[in-house]
Amino acid sequence: MRIARVLSRLNLGGPARQVLASDPILSARGHEIRTFVGRPGPGEGDLFETARERGLDVVRVGGLARGIAPLGDLRATRSLRRGLVGFAPDLLHTHASKAGALGRRAVRGFDAIARVHTFHGHVLEGYFPPLVSRFLIAQERRLARETDCIIAVSHATADDLVRLGVAEEGRLTVVPPGVDLEQHLAIERPRATSGPRGELRDLVDARDDTLLLGVVGRLAEVKRPELALEVFELLAEHFRALELVFVGDGPLRRMLERRIGASAHRERIHMVGAREDTAPVFADLDLALLTSRTEGLPVALIEAAAAALPVVATPVGGVPEVVAHERTGFLGATADELAFGVGQVVENPAERMAMGRRARLRVAKRYSGEALADRLEAVYRTAVEGRTCSS
Repeated sequence: MRIARVLSRLNLGGPARQVLASDPILSARGHEIRTFVGRPGPGEGDLFETARERGLDVVRVGGLARGIAPLGDLRATRSLRRGLVGFAPDLLHTHASKAGALGRRAVRGFDAIARVHTFHGHVLEGYFPPLVSRFLIAQERRLARETDCIIAVSHATADDLVRLGVAEEGRLTVVPPGVDLEQHLAIERPRATSGPRGELRDLVDARDDTLLLGVVGRLAEVKRPELALEVFELLAEHFRALELVFVGDGPLRRMLERRIGASAHRERIHMVGAREDTAPVFADLDLALLTSRTEGLPVALIEAAAAALPVVATPVGGVPEVVAHERTGFLGATADELAFGVGQVVENPAERMAMGRRARLRVAKRYSGEALADRLEAVYRTAVEGRTCSS
C-alpha cells in the first residue's frame, strides 16, 4: 500500500516515537509511506532529521502547526493537497486534532483514498470553555463521518469518543501505542555499573544512595508539573535521599523554575531539559511520576515500565491500562494520594524491584514497534479493502 501520514509535528512526544518504531517495519514489508509534518514549537525537540536518518520519507508542510492560525491552516491545507495529489496514496492516516482536520480537508473530493484518523487522547471536554468544547465536538463528528476508521490509543479514549458521539462503534478500533523498547528492556536493575546507563545521575550530581524520582514529558499545562513539585514537597523531609528530576521542556518552564527557586528543597530538584534518547534517562531513574490532568496512553509510561521502573500516576485516560495499581505502581488522583504511592515505593526496595519486573513483563510485547506495525497493517488493509474498521 501507499500510505500518507500527517502529523502537526515530529516532536519528542508519543506520536513521533510511534512513527519511528512502526514505519521502518512497515516499509520493510513493502509498503510505501510518506509522512507530512509541520514544525514543533519552542522547547519541544524535533525528530525530523532522526526520521530521515532512519530512512523514512518525511516532508515539511509550511503553515502546519498547533494552535489557531487561519492563514497558516489555509496554507498548510493547500500544501498538503498538492503533496497528497503528487504522492497518490491508497490511504491517508492523520494524527491528533489539527493534522486530522487539515489532512482530511485536503483529500476532500478524492474518494478513492481511504481515511484513518488516530486520537492520541483528546481535548474535547474539561480543557476549553464549554462553547469551545461544543464546537470541537461538532467538528470531530463531521470529520468522523468522512473517515473510514477512527483509532483510539486506549479503551478509555475510545469510550469517551463513543459517549461524546464522535464515533460509532463500527468506525472505531483501539490500537495501543508501540515504541522501540529494545534499549529500555536491556536496562539492568538494580542499576548496573556497565551497560545501558545514562549521564543523568552525573548531571544532577546524585550520590550513590540517591533515589531519583523522574517526571518525563513536556512542561505543559495538561501535564501539571506543579503537582509533581507539590508531591515532592510532601515527601522531601521524610525521605532525605529522594530527589526530583524534570526531563522535558515547554511553556511552563519559567513558572516551574520560579517555584523551584522558592522551595526550601531546591537543591534536590533538577531540570535537565528535553532528551531525545530516553533509555539512558530511565536507566538512571529509580521511579517515575506522572501528574497529568488528561492523557490518551502516555508513551513515557510504557518506556518507564520497559525499563523496569515502578510508576506513580494519576488514573486518567489509558494510564490504568499500563499501570496496574499496587502491582506495577500506584495510582492517585490527589497530591496526597500520589505522595502516598511514591512513599510506598521508596520505603520498600524489594517491592520496588518486583514492581519494576512486573511492569516490564506487562509491556514488553504488547507495546513494541512490531506489535504496532502488525495492528496498523491490519487496520490499513481493512480500511482500503472494505472502507471500514472491521472485516
